[in-house]
Amino acid sequence: MNDNGPKPYVVNIEEATLQNETFRTALWTGVNLQLTVMSIQPGDDVGLEAHDDHDQFLRIEQGQALVKMGDTKDDLDFEHRAEDDDAIFVPAGKWHNIINAGSEPLKLYSIYAPAEHEHGTVHQTKSDDPEAS
Repeated sequence: MNDNGPKPYVVNIEEATLQNETFRTALWTGVNLQLTVMSIQPGDDVGLEAHDDHDQFLRIEQGQALVKMGDTKDDLDFEHRAEDDDAIFVPAGKWHNIINAGSEPLKLYSIYAPAEHEHGTVHQTKSDDPEAS
């Protein structure tokens, strides 16, 4: 999979998400928007983070997740279970983490506005992401 931005692009997002085997791969990076696909192994997570200057949309295509959010990294007072076909909206400034709560890889895609990662980003594993905690 390659980053196809910022040129015009059409993708079967469900198929691309389900086929992805990397922790994170950028599929399209534009000036104001970015699409990444992710595969989170059972028991692992996306990593606790906050994006001060942008909102984030995530959609689960396969698996079960525990979604946590809060105003500080030490007070994640929002918890919700999510699964296939659920969408997750993360407001700018909210600390958040998505934890794979199932027994199979959690497959999801994420849309950042504006872009969060460098054009062409591929993190084979979580340890490849310098920002993941």
